[in-house]
Amino acid sequence: MDKKNIAIIGSGATAIYLLKHINDHLEKLKSFIQEISIFEKGIHMGMGMPYNPETTDIYNLANISSKEIPDLPETFGNWLREQKPEILESWNIKDLPIDDTKVYSRISLGAYFHEQYTILIQELTDKGIIVHQINEEEVRDILMDEKTNRVLVKTSKGGSIDFEKVIIATGHHWFEEDNEGIGYYSSPWPIHKLLPKPGEYYNYSIGTLGASLSAFDVVSSLAHRHGVFSEKGDELIYKLNPDAQSFKIVMHSAEGWLPHLQYEQEYPMREIYRHAKREEILSLIDNDGYLRIHTFFDKICRQALIRSFEKDTMPKIVERLESDNISFKDFVQIMSDEHEYSDSFEGMRKERVAARNSVNNNKPIYWKETLDDLMYCLNFHAELLPAEDHLFFRREVMTFLMNVIAALPLASANILLALYDEGCIDLVTGKAEVIEDSGKDDRTLIEVEKEVGTKETYNYRMFVNCAGQKNIELEQFPFPSLIKDGKVRKARAKFKTLKDLNELPESINKDLVFQEQSELLLYTGGLDIDAAYRLINKNGNPNDNIYDISFTHTSGCRPYSYGLQACSATSKILTEVWLFAISENSEINVEIEKITELYDDNEI
Repeated sequence: MDKKNIAIIGSGATAIYLLKHINDHLEKLKSFIQEISIFEKGIHMGMGMPYNPETTDIYNLANISSKEIPDLPETFGNWLREQKPEILESWNIKDLPIDDTKVYSRISLGAYFHEQYTILIQELTDKGIIVHQINEEEVRDILMDEKTNRVLVKTSKGGSIDFEKVIIATGHHWFEEDNEGIGYYSSPWPIHKLLPKPGEYYNYSIGTLGASLSAFDVVSSLAHRHGVFSEKGDELIYKLNPDAQSFKIVMHSAEGWLPHLQYEQEYPMREIYRHAKREEILSLIDNDGYLRIHTFFDKICRQALIRSFEKDTMPKIVERLESDNISFKDFVQIMSDEHEYSDSFEGMRKERVAARNSVNNNKPIYWKETLDDLMYCLNFHAELLPAEDHLFFRREVMTFLMNVIAALPLASANILLALYDEGCIDLVTGKAEVIEDSGKDDRTLIEVEKEVGTKETYNYRMFVNCAGQKNIELEQFPFPSLIKDGKVRKARAKFKTLKDLNELPESINKDLVFQEQSELLLYTGGLDIDAAYRLINKNGNPNDNIYDISFTHTSGCRPYSYGLQACSATSKILTEVWLFAISENSEINVEIEKITELYDDNEI
């Protein structure tokens, strides 16, 4: 009998946490796993794209502190304390001593991940697992052999290896091409492509699509090449280089928002059932098998948010939440209005006072933390939402959440405000679109909708799309044989109230709606998986040999599982599913009542 061998495609954070959870339970999993092959298309194993020195820059911050990073053999903070001062300085870490609540450069986090990965590989090897590390070799295709029930992996170097199980743990995919002729960049990565040559400067305005955390990476990297930051008390001062007096960055944001700022948390680690018991949530499932998002808000979120706003001494919003008339949509609008300023940078300056108070005095902002936990809980029950609620979540809630929860570090806010005071940065409100055939040979032309029917045009010698990773389309899935053989299908959600294509309101994109076996379905983006992260084939059956735990592939099914904590939670769920099947000597059971027992018992 062949040895039980598994392949992990990708060696970034998700793969690292999968190795960690396998290692934690190896005594039981030894009967299941004897060999592991890890494929990495890049040079560096165990880093991941956002933290790789080939991709990122010393001025890009990790946006997460040590105490928010899920457990690995050693904490990030303790590991940094062991490093020599000259090594820390090479990672742009100059503010000592190391503080577990502060954020540091992405490049330093990448070095940390690489060392933790190396430790885990050594521990697995010492315990008798054969580990093959295969770098600079991209997996180009995956095929399922029905006769042998094994999975064939084909690589860019012509290799072809078969496995019993394959776990897809790849990271970001950027499908759109750069067009350097007109100065258009489809993503900021690798960020080195945007930087001027030593001694040269960009004496013109540079545009970004979005005012996201990725946009601030662009801002920080370019600002450090065009001027000097210095400290004056609690403030950061920026002075442009005399040779770069026309340098400026213009960020385009549909809502005109800058993200909320870093805040202190009572519980830095998210928990699925922190604010409601598993049984309480399952009791809300209606007779048609759906958990309605507005019921979730009323029965679960409302009281949890009331308690948090009381602790934050915000009586007005408490009063409004106590009224049964306020809906989830109303709540989002109320809190959005709180964040809306006539001048977003002055609004950030005002918010920075509260953020500094929160962080410096260990004073949590409870409502933000509570909302994050609640949405984390909803994410792991998203298969219960009907299509109508998936649409509501994406349209009405997600943009707000990404501005509230994807908190900007105070260090980044200081950089932004220093640039603003020097007149080197601006924010334009309105939905921006790149005009493909602009007639400009050396400019990117964009059109901005200021109000309905009112548009303005802007042109840039450099324009960077910082809108972030989009859900991949089924046709973009990087393993063509799985598509051709029907081993994957589109992620979907059933409509509860709509039964016919002719009933669709104009507000719903008809290209995302399709009919199968008399059911009306919404394509939620990416690939369909079950709760155990097994790929679902065209007939609706799970594949027990191929798992996909890549967020960029599966966010149509798990719309709010982002960040390192989600990397750990997702790989832990997969490991616990295997352990349960081994202990019960049974098939994997992904019924909602059964799979949520894993969430509850293991505090994922």
